[in-house]
Amino acid sequence: MEFKDNIPIYLQIEQYLYREIAMGKLKAGEKIPSVRKLALELTVNVNTVQRALQQMNNQGILYTKRGEGNFVTEDTELLAQTKKTLIDDELESFVQNMTRLGLKENELISALEDYLRGRDK
Repeated sequence: MEFKDNIPIYLQIEQYLYREIAMGKLKAGEKIPSVRKLALELTVNVNTVQRALQQMNNQGILYTKRGEGNFVTEDTELLAQTKKTLIDDELESFVQNMTRLGLKENELISALEDYLRGRDK
């Protein structure tokens, strides 16, 4: 994983894990890799990973079983809301970028439709 300098690493780790959950790579009730394993995979300090996991525990996305590790919540409503938030964030970023390029809302919709039609080929 390549980290951006302008965003704290623990927040980027959270976003990475949220994406893994939203894409179904980590499923509801599934045990996530240990703190040490994640730190090795992501080449970051164990404390940084622990901070990200603690934040996610506080938000209810993860829960801890003493002696067993961290698990993805089984609250499907919370998981659906988390996925919707990720989608909304991506769309907001996309719309802002297109607006900076000078596209109006109707032009943006047309450009996206054209792009999607071109991908089908």
